[in-house]
Amino acid sequence: MKQRTILREGSINGIALHSAAAVTLTLKPAPVNTGIVFKRKDVFGNPEVKPMITMVSDLVRNTGVTSGHTQLHTIEHVMSALCGMGVDNCYVEMNASEPPILDGSSKLIVNLIQQCEPVEQDAEREYFELRTPVSVSEGNRSLIALPYDGLKITCTSADDRGFHTQHLSLDINPETYQAGVAPARTFTIYEDIEELLKMGKIQGGSLDSAVVIKGDKIISKEPLRYQDEFVRHKILDIVGDLALLGIKLKAHIVAVRPGHALNAKLTQKIYDQMLALKNAPKKTEKKTSSKRVTESTLDTRRILELLPHRYPFVMIDRVVETQSETEITAVKNVTINEPFFQGHFPGNPVMPGVLQLEAMAQAAGILMLRQVDGDDKLAYFMSADKVKFRRAVKPGDQLVIDVKLTKARGEKIACASGVCKVDGKIVSSAELMFAVMNAAEAP
Repeated sequence: MKQRTILREGSINGIALHSAAAVTLTLKPAPVNTGIVFKRKDVFGNPEVKPMITMVSDLVRNTGVTSGHTQLHTIEHVMSALCGMGVDNCYVEMNASEPPILDGSSKLIVNLIQQCEPVEQDAEREYFELRTPVSVSEGNRSLIALPYDGLKITCTSADDRGFHTQHLSLDINPETYQAGVAPARTFTIYEDIEELLKMGKIQGGSLDSAVVIKGDKIISKEPLRYQDEFVRHKILDIVGDLALLGIKLKAHIVAVRPGHALNAKLTQKIYDQMLALKNAPKKTEKKTSSKRVTESTLDTRRILELLPHRYPFVMIDRVVETQSETEITAVKNVTINEPFFQGHFPGNPVMPGVLQLEAMAQAAGILMLRQVDGDDKLAYFMSADKVKFRRAVKPGDQLVIDVKLTKARGEKIACASGVCKVDGKIVSSAELMFAVMNAAEAP
């Protein structure tokens, strides 16, 4: 796919959210490989800044960056609009430190981009394809980035009171962004307004540029643009904050209660992976990893090397302990983002018992690979006996999986007993049989 810029320049006027300054923002065409570059017209010398994650300096209700003595604030909506509409190269001129907040969404910026007419350029667009999962968390907030051919965002938005929990999953492209993301307005909790004003924030805020949540009530000058407008705006912010990579990203982002600070942490981790791959010495590709399991603990990366399963069927997040050659303890963190909760059951999410059984089988398969040279070997689940389900497993639970080998017939067939626990209480148990086969012989 070719890089894109805009055919002609265009301007828009408004009030800045935090400083309340009157601002004129102008978009101008830029050559290939320029990226998104902001130019401060109100500062001597008209300094230019190409926002990157390494420049982030302010994450309190906005994303701000600093380059030398030049600062930019609240750039996330502009970055989101340009990235969401597939514009790679553009100059953004402003006569203030932050763009106008407009109606609190990126809709009017998207309209401006269309008026300026995006056009293809004579250079191929570059992407960074995420290679391994990346995650960050803070209390009950978390973001995970998974390898994916495209940009997909799955987001859950919620407030502390639980009144406005919303969930949405979207593949991001210019069409879905314009129709389903750009019009979503920023929002705030009524009780937070006074403290933000004391901090010098939202001096230019009003009901013209935000939706206010007061308890279970919505205060807005117009009806909600979507029934789930809040989660859509969270996705808008994620797109803008990911644009600080400076390159288009291919990944699936799974977010629970995201915010600018956590978005920046995830973007930094993705950026670190990108730099590590870029700086890695190039050498002839050859097989270096081994499935021979000798470690007492295993992280997600190592588990994915050992098991053939992939999203959404990996039922083990980590092996936390291997007590001996015949005993293992693993964990599965059960979150509301699990895809099976959409149908099992709506309004009363419960982890299917068969997936708990699968978690035990996957742990048993890893344990069996400690007994053999695991290169080019796969552990196949064959049968289960004496299966019991005693308690419901729900979102927020951590499933602790204890498996013990009870019988082995050479290096081909083995039996094991498995128990799943939550908070020390048994939720399910089973006796398992499985076989180890060469990958080439597998059905």
